[in-house]
Amino acid sequence: MKQQELIPHLFRSEYRKIVAVLCRRFGFDQIETAEDITSDTFVTAAQTWPLRGIPQNPVAWLYNVAKNKSKNFLQRELTFENKVMVKVKENSSEPHEFEIDLSPQNINDSQLQMMFAICHPLIPPEAQIGLSLRILCGFGIDEIAEAFLVNKETVNKRLYRAREKLREEKIRIELPTQPEIDERLETVLTTIYLLFSEGYYSVSKNQTIRRELCLEALRLCYILIENKSTNKPQVNALLSLMCFHTSRFDARINENGELILYDEQDSNLWNSDLIAKGGYFLNCATIGDKLSKYHLEAAIAYWNTQQADTKEKWENILQLYNRLLQIEYSPIAALNRTYALSKANGKKEAIIAAEKLKLVDNHFYFALLGELYTGVDNKKAKENFEKALFIAKTHPDKQSIQNKIDKLS
Repeated sequence: MKQQELIPHLFRSEYRKIVAVLCRRFGFDQIETAEDITSDTFVTAAQTWPLRGIPQNPVAWLYNVAKNKSKNFLQRELTFENKVMVKVKENSSEPHEFEIDLSPQNINDSQLQMMFAICHPLIPPEAQIGLSLRILCGFGIDEIAEAFLVNKETVNKRLYRAREKLREEKIRIELPTQPEIDERLETVLTTIYLLFSEGYYSVSKNQTIRRELCLEALRLCYILIENKSTNKPQVNALLSLMCFHTSRFDARINENGELILYDEQDSNLWNSDLIAKGGYFLNCATIGDKLSKYHLEAAIAYWNTQQADTKEKWENILQLYNRLLQIEYSPIAALNRTYALSKANGKKEAIIAAEKLKLVDNHFYFALLGELYTGVDNKKAKENFEKALFIAKTHPDKQSIQNKIDKLS
């Protein structure tokens, strides 16, 4: 890998690890210090490597520099013994002498503990995701702003308020007791699910950002799988769901950024390795007697990776949607159910069900009605596509809908 590509690559993979370890060592009172030291480590690499060459082990070099900068910072601080050291003692059960442990095991432990701290019920959901992107995933402010389609000032305010909340509530960076893990795990999974959805369904034009959001959600979920305390059936189900969805990532968007509907996707672009992994984790999720929404969504996603367009397939998907809506109703799930209904029982029945939803602020609602009416009543199909075109916000969405209108004409 070329030098100009290596540092950004290492920043993405190692920044989050160093920050998590330093935050765990310092506590949330010193979160900005942890981020500054880590950022300064990469600045030093950018300044040094062009002159002296890339070190034989770049990751070890970064870890060593981060350790030294941490020690130097604390030694320079006049208030170290009275303030910072107190926080170090409060937030660590390790010996009081200052050492930074950047071993793989401690990195994983730190990230897992950080995940549960950030996903504390007292932290607002949008702040949980923002902090997860920043601290656990190493995303920059610009990238977070683009992912959420907001400006940098909004992102900075959210992160500031979230950090202040962590300090005010004196939330500790540690793995909670098993009862607390079980109680808080749903919040952690929700954050990971929302992070994945932000990438998979985002209207951001930046394909790299969208893909990396999905991959980061997969990585965080896998950390939960690796720990016995958090390796639960619903965690496996969520990981399975994300594997199945990610397997079709390349087939969902064309070269112009336009969404490709399921029926029109090139199944040759589906990733068979991810489909196999999805199946493995779905099988792992069958342990126990608790059925979560992730189980049902993963099962639906599994059937969507089966290429055969059979009545059995769509009847299974329809029944899974029926159970999902009983567990946790959502308008989007109900809308998706009508598509399965059209495949299982025909378009006319699906049109009746869809029109009852009245999701008049959602362009996908009118786009689906346009699809359902196509071939049944093309005039109404065109009317619904035109309504979808009026509501759609992004150029790729508008172009995709316009193509549908042109075909009817």
